[in-house]
Amino acid sequence: MTQKELSDALKSTGLPVRYHSFKSPPNPPYILYLFSYSSDLMADDYNYLDISNFQVELYNTKKDPPTEKLVESKLKEIGLPYSKLETFIKSEGLYQILYRVQLIGG
Repeated sequence: MTQKELSDALKSTGLPVRYHSFKSPPNPPYILYLFSYSSDLMADDYNYLDISNFQVELYNTKKDPPTEKLVESKLKEIGLPYSKLETFIKSEGLYQILYRVQLIGG
């Protein structure tokens, strides 16, 4: 899967989606996604397989399980296993649900 395919899949949820940040954030809920780091499979001084680790971040003003389920269902639909973390950003008044995914070969 490529970064573009991930972006297109996230946009198909109907939520506002951007890479890294919005110039002016829309009203929540919205999604940001960004590259975190690579975990390429390497041997013999060669990168055999590209593995890109991405964060998909869902922001909302309240705990909203149906919206989380929407994002999780989309990740499952496109075959991306994920791990999930949650935090409340007090200064912003926003919940951040963070999904960690890997794009392999993209």
